[in-house]
Amino acid sequence: MDIQPGATPADRPGTTGRRGFLALAAATGAAALGGLPAFTASAAPLRPERSPLLPAADAAKNQLWWQAPGSAGSMISQGLPVGNGRLGALASNDPAAELLTVTDATLWTGGANDTLQDDGQFPYGRDDFGSLTLLAQLTVAIPGHDLGGVDGYRRVLDMAQGVVTTTYDIAGATYQRQLFASRPDDVIVLAFSQRGGGSYTGTVSLAGTHGETTTADPASRTASFAAALGNGLRYGAAVTVSSSSGKVAVDGGTLTFTGCRDLTVVLSGGTDYAPDASAGFRDPAADPHALAVTKVRTAARHSATTLLHTHVADFRAVFEQFGLNLGASSAAQRELDTWQRVQARWRDGVPDPELEAGYLQYGRYLMISGSRGSLPMGLQSVWLDGNDPDWMGDYHTDINIQMNYWLADRAALSECFDAFADYCLAQLPSWTDTTRRLFESPANRYRNSGGKVAGWTVAISTNPYGGGGWWWHPAGNAWLCHNLYEHYEFTQDRDYLAKVYPLLKGAVQFWEARLLTTTVTDASGASREVLVADSDWSPEQGPLDAKGITYAQELVWNLFGHYRTATQVLGADTKYGAAVEALRDRLYLPVVSPTTGWLEEWMSPDNLGETTHRHLSPLFGLFPGDRIRPDDSTPKDILAGATALLTARGMNSFGWANAWRSLCWARLKDAEKAYQLVVTNLRPSAGGSNGSAMNLFDIYQVEQGRGIFQIDANFGTPAAVLEMLVYSRPGHVELLPALPAAWAAAGSVSGVGVRGGFVADLAWRDGKVTEATLRSVGGRNTTVVAAGTAHPVSLRPGESTTLRHPS
Repeated sequence: MDIQPGATPADRPGTTGRRGFLALAAATGAAALGGLPAFTASAAPLRPERSPLLPAADAAKNQLWWQAPGSAGSMISQGLPVGNGRLGALASNDPAAELLTVTDATLWTGGANDTLQDDGQFPYGRDDFGSLTLLAQLTVAIPGHDLGGVDGYRRVLDMAQGVVTTTYDIAGATYQRQLFASRPDDVIVLAFSQRGGGSYTGTVSLAGTHGETTTADPASRTASFAAALGNGLRYGAAVTVSSSSGKVAVDGGTLTFTGCRDLTVVLSGGTDYAPDASAGFRDPAADPHALAVTKVRTAARHSATTLLHTHVADFRAVFEQFGLNLGASSAAQRELDTWQRVQARWRDGVPDPELEAGYLQYGRYLMISGSRGSLPMGLQSVWLDGNDPDWMGDYHTDINIQMNYWLADRAALSECFDAFADYCLAQLPSWTDTTRRLFESPANRYRNSGGKVAGWTVAISTNPYGGGGWWWHPAGNAWLCHNLYEHYEFTQDRDYLAKVYPLLKGAVQFWEARLLTTTVTDASGASREVLVADSDWSPEQGPLDAKGITYAQELVWNLFGHYRTATQVLGADTKYGAAVEALRDRLYLPVVSPTTGWLEEWMSPDNLGETTHRHLSPLFGLFPGDRIRPDDSTPKDILAGATALLTARGMNSFGWANAWRSLCWARLKDAEKAYQLVVTNLRPSAGGSNGSAMNLFDIYQVEQGRGIFQIDANFGTPAAVLEMLVYSRPGHVELLPALPAAWAAAGSVSGVGVRGGFVADLAWRDGKVTEATLRSVGGRNTTVVAAGTAHPVSLRPGESTTLRHPS
């Protein structure tokens, strides 16, 4: 390939003309609103001077659509999600009874939960540990629009613009409603319109789900409620209705509308949560009820069109930093709605490249909607259908919250990662205090044998109040730090690295106090002293008290290496960094079992757990780490043992477990296995079975006939798609390492984050790269490998270079 330094990256399919639009978004001030830590007053957004709406043909490239509304009794699998990073809602899109279940990311029950039970576990219930819970339900009832009397029903999720549009016909009139969650205005908007002489008559009802009382103000046509949870968290919600025609009035706590040709419903709400441990995670000056009322009234002063344009300008500015084309689907496939396509893809076994690309973009849509300026995404993010999400909708630290954020930097959503980093920083004082007070408790089966403790670690589950749930999870600190450090690898943001440095150092200090010295004998009979992790549990199987588990050894090896690099980059604690590097050199690293031929999960030749277990804990070094690689840096027996263990785990698990398997196979460059696992996650869920629901939420079957929504696969699976297209580590970028036959004919991707501080765009045909552009966002030197040929690249930040295949 020819290298042309200084070439300007070309816009790729799906991102036409985005530079001009992004300039518009910046000019409107949409991007200046970031970083709000909780429900606070909004900066007044500047409004776009021209329409940012995409032409219909361009918008259609990133749309999903359905021919039926969602059922009020199946919102988690049929409701369509919207969100502004803090508020989220599932919408039924029923013509006669639009239902929104609304969630605020900070509306959590429970508390600090910083005591241990006699069995050494943290309490783990809705009252002690706590649970994410619904903020409100909004119902817009339009009795004359019963589904049985409408024609041409269609609902569309526009992922590029962040809008759900519902259309249908009644008696010659066409009705349309647009739903979006605006980050600039911090409200959820439902805009009803029509053409052909139709009108709307009905009611708007705002209801809490904890026994709240809703009242309405006739003067402002606003309904609202205020309340507090048992833990003292105060919250409130408000809704207002306006129309340029007809009549809007108040009837008790309900808003009514009569003979309206158009209707705008604006909702907001929030809590007095603050990400500050010293303040008890509360903002004493906050009045969430008053703020909700202010926000809806302020937004309602603007037309629905103005609110829509402001929202779309903000949303497109983030979404359009990335584009993907995996090839063309057939005309017959395009005629099907999204749910029919999902069913046909599984039933017929015929690749549907546009659907598969759309699934990745859906993951990006969910991340933009669920992770901007508030708490990070937990097991269900901000989309609930009730107050009792499984596992309380918490932050599991043994895979789930980490998987939620593997996609961010890879898919041009680095700003969405901030919620994860900010959460860890806000929790650090509590995590450190709890570790100091409780980790050496006699009740803790994982306490350090040496009796010393330092730094911080976490429980398997964490909540927003610094609390832990279930067992201690000693290696959880190292895994959180892996995500934190990897974000630096993508961005090369030195200021960010300095900000998270205390988290890295505290985790290292914890492990320095925890490691034990033991003697091992190798196959030749030679003995040596090594450092091993104290008693631990390989999530979530096998013996509860094994020393030197592979999971912990790989994580600590990874942590120590990242910390050493951080000290060098920042010029901080360099002597300590060198001492940590010396400890790293003494760490025991796993070997291959002579009994099973697998990489050992425990320091035993025997398999002590379930062969097909969902977790791939001993394969952390393959992914998300990369100590184990299919190149000369990894001993052949270790690579073979890792491959054998991955093979034994099987190809038919569920959701996040399949996503992790796919990522590992992509790292091993087995394109077809990686692709098959993507397809498996896209299979239609039926009766709660594993797979994708009608709304594409990933469903995990917890028991026969009952499945639950768990969002991590909606992020992990798209991350696997990108890992198939681009593999990177600092100093090395490999293009199309695991391209499956289904996507090989022709395609392109733009905006892919590259570790080492670059962004890659590439196009391919017949399985070979035809053009690739690498742009520096902080990186300077790397090597790009395409079609087996290595190309050294040197750039300054902001520069780019293009590699072209000779024609």
